[in-house]
Amino acid sequence: MRKLRFKPNAHPGKLITFCGLDGCGKTTLIQRLKPYLTERGIPLELTKQPTDAVRQSTIFRTYMDCENHDGYEYLSLSLLAAGDRVQHTNQVIAPWLAEGKTVISDRYFYSCLANLHARSYKNAQWIYEISEYIIRPDIAFFLEIDADTAVRRVRARNAEKNRYIDMDLQYALHEEYLEIAKLNGGVIIPTDKSEEESFRLICRAVDAMY
Repeated sequence: MRKLRFKPNAHPGKLITFCGLDGCGKTTLIQRLKPYLTERGIPLELTKQPTDAVRQSTIFRTYMDCENHDGYEYLSLSLLAAGDRVQHTNQVIAPWLAEGKTVISDRYFYSCLANLHARSYKNAQWIYEISEYIIRPDIAFFLEIDADTAVRRVRARNAEKNRYIDMDLQYALHEEYLEIAKLNGGVIIPTDKSEEESFRLICRAVDAMY
């Protein structure tokens, strides 16, 4: 693995991204950060990657919800998701940044790399070429929690208590996210303790940016 070659954010707005395992606390902490920023008069937009165009696709739902993936090649899903992120970053996020808005993204391009490596596609060089079309976040938060705890949180949601989860993949993703964060200047936020403590660390990093 090597550092991703993002293009710099040349806009007046700020880009904040959150990545980590399902159940790491992204949604909770993003929802807490939203009023924290708006109360300070900072214009804000919240978004998510990949977009629904990918999330609702048959291939994505098969990998998310089913144990049997034999009908699909994961590489095709990764390319689909990467293309979606290029489109979304440059056609949705960039215009908001140009308007001077702060954009918070639930997941970002780092997730493409993490999933590729966790699924043993460690020699895929195209991911680094595509990253050159992606805007570098001003702050990239990586929420860190062990896979077993994260999955217990997911299972506690009524809508997901019976969802298929590949535990070996979760363990691998945990390690990949940590390595990506260290290589790319990410801010690692432990979320296995109190929500207040995690949020305090996020606020400290965000305040330093402004």
